[in-house]
Amino acid sequence: MILDNLLTFTGTSNGASAGITSSAYADAPTTGTQAASNVVDLGVASGVPSSANGGGARDIGVGDDPAMKLSAIVIAAFTGGTSLQLQLQGCVDDGSGGVGSATTMWTSAAIAEATLIAGAQLANVDVPRVVAGQAVPRFLKLNFITVGTHSTGTIECNIVLDRFDQICGTGGALSGYPAGITVSN
Repeated sequence: MILDNLLTFTGTSNGASAGITSSAYADAPTTGTQAASNVVDLGVASGVPSSANGGGARDIGVGDDPAMKLSAIVIAAFTGGTSLQLQLQGCVDDGSGGVGSATTMWTSAAIAEATLIAGAQLANVDVPRVVAGQAVPRFLKLNFITVGTHSTGTIECNIVLDRFDQICGTGGALSGYPAGITVSN
């Protein structure tokens, strides 16, 4: 999986200095609806369609094959809460180069706390097309919607071209089998 810092929603590596950051690449959502530390800016210096600040929305290949994918991986297991949901929003330019009004483009199902273990992949979705009637977004924003209050837990979220989709079992082992299992023939 190739990571691009300009397509990173979480952590401080993309310039965030406050909010729910927990490390260079991860966020630690705790309660209610919280925005990820970074907003992905699809703006370009001069492009079509043009935005109020002179930049257009860059084409990230939505609908291509292979398509850009949302990657959301639990880094440290969540405890203390009930569930977590992810929500991807597209936002227009506010006229001065900042994030304007948002339109929800995708919302995950509620993911139970017991499933929020290290290594769990929470977003199995391609970056969606714009919603009917939605203006072409200059920004992409990710929200965490929590039920209960998480006392621990971190998550890393990015847009990637090739997500690592190996099955991970409830114990965290790849392919679902714990280490040391022998299958007799």
